[in-house]
Amino acid sequence: MNIRWRPSPNFGPRPDGVEPSLVVLHYTAMDGSAAALDRLCAAECGVSAHYLVSESGGVTQLVDEACRAWHAGAGAWGAIGDVNAHSIGIELANRGDHPFAAAQMSALEDLLSDVLNRRSIAPERVIGHSDMAPGRKIDPGPRFDWARLARRGLSVWPAAAEGGGQPADEAGFQAALGAFGYPAAAPARRREVFRVRFRPWASGPTDGTDLARARELARRFPVDQGRARA
Repeated sequence: MNIRWRPSPNFGPRPDGVEPSLVVLHYTAMDGSAAALDRLCAAECGVSAHYLVSESGGVTQLVDEACRAWHAGAGAWGAIGDVNAHSIGIELANRGDHPFAAAQMSALEDLLSDVLNRRSIAPERVIGHSDMAPGRKIDPGPRFDWARLARRGLSVWPAAAEGGGQPADEAGFQAALGAFGYPAAAPARRREVFRVRFRPWASGPTDGTDLARARELARRFPVDQGRARA
C-alpha cells in the first residue's frame, strides 16, 4: 500500500528487547486529517502515533515502528502497563460523532493486515484506546465498526452469545473482563467501554447478554496467551 512519511519529533526508544505485541486504535477528535497531522507532528504537543489514516484513505507514517510513539498514555492491557512501549498506534481522522468513511476503513484493513502479518500479532491484540484506559478514553467510540474488522480476521467479536436482558452476576462479568484483558477500573466504567466496543447503544445495568459475551471472549481469547501468533 502507498504510505507517505511525515516524521514526528514525538517518540522515544522502546525498552531493550521489546517488540510490539498490541495495536491500539484511536480517533483524532479533530476536524480533518490535516489538523490532526499538524498536532501529531508538533513538538510542543508531545503526542504522536505510528500511523494516521485520513477520511479519504490516505495513510501517513509519523514514527518508525521500531520506536515508541506517544499515543496511549496511562492504562494497561493484561500484564502490560506501559502500552506505548508494547504497541503500534493508529489514529483515524474522525471527530467521534459520525461514521468512519468506507475508504478509511478499507485503508485501515490493509494497514492492519500488513502490520499483523509482519509482526505476528494476533487479532485479539488489536484494541481500542478505550479498552486500555476505561474512564479516561472512549475512542474509537461507538461509531467504529469492530465487527467489520473481526470478519476480516483483524480483530475479534463474540460469537452469538445472548443471555437476555435480566440483571446478571456482576462479579462474574467483571472477572470475565479481566480475563479478556481489561485493566482494573470502576465496574461501571469497565461496563461502559465494553459496551462501546461490543454492544453499542446498550444501556442499563449489566445484563445476561453482557455476561455471555464477556465470558465467551474470555474463554476464546484469554489475555497474554495471544501475544503472538503461533
